[in-house]
Amino acid sequence: MASKVFQQLDVLVKRAEQSLRQREAGNPIRIQVGSATCEQAAGSDQVADEFRKHIAASGRTDIVLHQTGCTGRCSREPIVGVMVPGQMPVKYERVDRALVHEIFTQHIQQGRPVLDHVLDGPVEKLAAYELLVCGSVRCGWKGDKPFEQLLSEKLRAAGLSSDRVSVTRASCFGACNTAESGQYSHLLVRPDKILYRVKDEKDLYEIVREHLQGGRPVERLKVPGKTVGRKFLELYGDVAFFNRQSRVALRHNGVIDPDSIEEYFCYRGFQALAKVLDKGDPQWVISEITKSKLRGRGGGGFLTGQKWKMGAAAADPVHYLICNADEGDPGAFMDRSMLESDPLNVVEGMIIGGFAIGAHQGFFYVRAEYPMAIRRIERAIEQCHQWGLLGKNILGSGFDFDLQIRLGAGAFVCGEETALIHSIEGERGQPRVRPPYPTEHGLWGKPTVINNVETFANVSAVINYGADWFARIGTEKSGGTKVFALAGKIHHTGLVEVPMGTTLQTVVFDIGGGPAGGKQLKAIQTGGPAGGCIPAKWVDLAVDFDSLAKAGSIMGSGGMIILDEDDCMVDIAKFFMTFSQDESCGKCTPCREGTTRMLEILERITTGGGTLDDLDKLKRLGMLMKRTSLCGLGRAAANPVLSTLEHFRGEYVAHVTERRCPAHKCKALIRYEIDPEKCVGCTVCARNCPVSCISGVRKEPHVIDQSRCIKCGKCFEVCKFGAVKRL
Repeated sequence: MASKVFQQLDVLVKRAEQSLRQREAGNPIRIQVGSATCEQAAGSDQVADEFRKHIAASGRTDIVLHQTGCTGRCSREPIVGVMVPGQMPVKYERVDRALVHEIFTQHIQQGRPVLDHVLDGPVEKLAAYELLVCGSVRCGWKGDKPFEQLLSEKLRAAGLSSDRVSVTRASCFGACNTAESGQYSHLLVRPDKILYRVKDEKDLYEIVREHLQGGRPVERLKVPGKTVGRKFLELYGDVAFFNRQSRVALRHNGVIDPDSIEEYFCYRGFQALAKVLDKGDPQWVISEITKSKLRGRGGGGFLTGQKWKMGAAAADPVHYLICNADEGDPGAFMDRSMLESDPLNVVEGMIIGGFAIGAHQGFFYVRAEYPMAIRRIERAIEQCHQWGLLGKNILGSGFDFDLQIRLGAGAFVCGEETALIHSIEGERGQPRVRPPYPTEHGLWGKPTVINNVETFANVSAVINYGADWFARIGTEKSGGTKVFALAGKIHHTGLVEVPMGTTLQTVVFDIGGGPAGGKQLKAIQTGGPAGGCIPAKWVDLAVDFDSLAKAGSIMGSGGMIILDEDDCMVDIAKFFMTFSQDESCGKCTPCREGTTRMLEILERITTGGGTLDDLDKLKRLGMLMKRTSLCGLGRAAANPVLSTLEHFRGEYVAHVTERRCPAHKCKALIRYEIDPEKCVGCTVCARNCPVSCISGVRKEPHVIDQSRCIKCGKCFEVCKFGAVKRL
């Protein structure tokens, strides 16, 4: 007989299922539109409104407009999915009002997908079936031939061409438990949403014969239950940007409605919480989190289980739990996406964390610049109160826990734990000396555990799928996956989640598509203002906390900015130092004065006034800051400078000895000249010069007056004959 906790959970699940059955009555066509800050900025609200008008005008009652969060494919938004029962789901990119009309009239009304506008298209034809083959090293195959090769041979022998059945290599489906690892391979059949566990050639032959030819699913080979990431791949498995990822923290992004607790219940929502409350043993929870090797995803990489153990062991009877959602790194938007797309998963992780450390009150610390994230957290908390999942006696377990939201003013330093605590207390956001650590003396002097959004987003997966499973995904010291915000000079910007230990090559080239415009990769900047620049020659580096630290960078919260041959590394270092100097709270001298002096030196170098001695000064100042600053901001602020000095010293030397910027980024070191051999005297450059510093008569070579030139580069841009040289 089920326990009281699971009985109450079962009541809630049935209530949610009943609500969804009523909404989905008749197995309707689903039009799915993303709704997150990035999607709305691209016009998704207008797209959704236009679909509503078309649905109303058509008079059809078999169409449902479904809101989801962000898929993470920023460069292709707004993204719209059309799911027709029994057919392959089709996703469209960069949808506008005109394309809405085309999608509705041609695809919805006539059944002909608009193939020119599909995500990562255009394509010529959609296959009737798509087979996603698990590409994880944890899957095993004992045959003489590789699994994919044998599958292709079976399909050809059965007369199933690639037009009818396509085969795609995907990431892990999360279908292996500890006992099964290395014994099976897995195959996901789209659009039938059936995941098969395949042991040998006989199983494979049966799937081809019975399912693909006969239309009869092979029941004995089906994988039961709701494996992690499976629903995401069922929708987006045909897109290379997505199917090469391993989604755990982001498993619901772009799949469920973030405002619907009913949908969350149908994706194993609160099962982990029920399991924890049913056991009633906080030490078991801490043990599982410790075994999972889940490290804090906020920057420092401290073991989550160890931090929870320290918080739980504190003698004071009052404990607090805080979710740090103060995401301040330039180019980073992982936490915002998770809060906007799957807030209930983070809430569930916090309730579990509160139970583990003995806290009855938790806080979301969110920067006020995230209005949609704040609204969705508020909605999630409100729904959890309505469904008895927050407050007194959660699920009849006797455990009380509640959550409140506290808004930050956007100070980067408040990402540091003690500064964050001061901000919640109403004080100025400045760090203090540690020890004592927050787990001993934190919020209002009470023991306090702080983790970031992504850390909490992984907690329910650890409990639901097992600590051993989670630990096996990553490396020896770092379990699970990591979400990166891929930005900069790259084809496919967006959110990428990959197992710890994945190489930069895989992230940048296989998923991100490599540098945009055919340019050469120059460096990868990780960790935001506290991180470093990794040279392109190290692109095979496996990414985890320890390997990045050895490379002179850090994981940070997960920002990853791609730099190409046109980027000046000195200018990049100056950009991040400008940010750190501006965000320094000023409490400690090494950070306050160190960032100011380093920025002054970088300004000198990029304006032509630097010396070789300045390079030594930069290194000495940077090392001093690392050793003596009060908090992590000051200790890591010099990383961009020190790493670029280490790996790109030649660029610094060119700036100070040749007064030249090799990448032509530093304005003061750029000079534009007109080659008289190439100039045809068309006067286009002179007519476009904003300060009229170019002289010459028609059909004769022109000249630039260097004393008046403001180095805007307009002449270089408009010259069609390559006569203007940038030196």
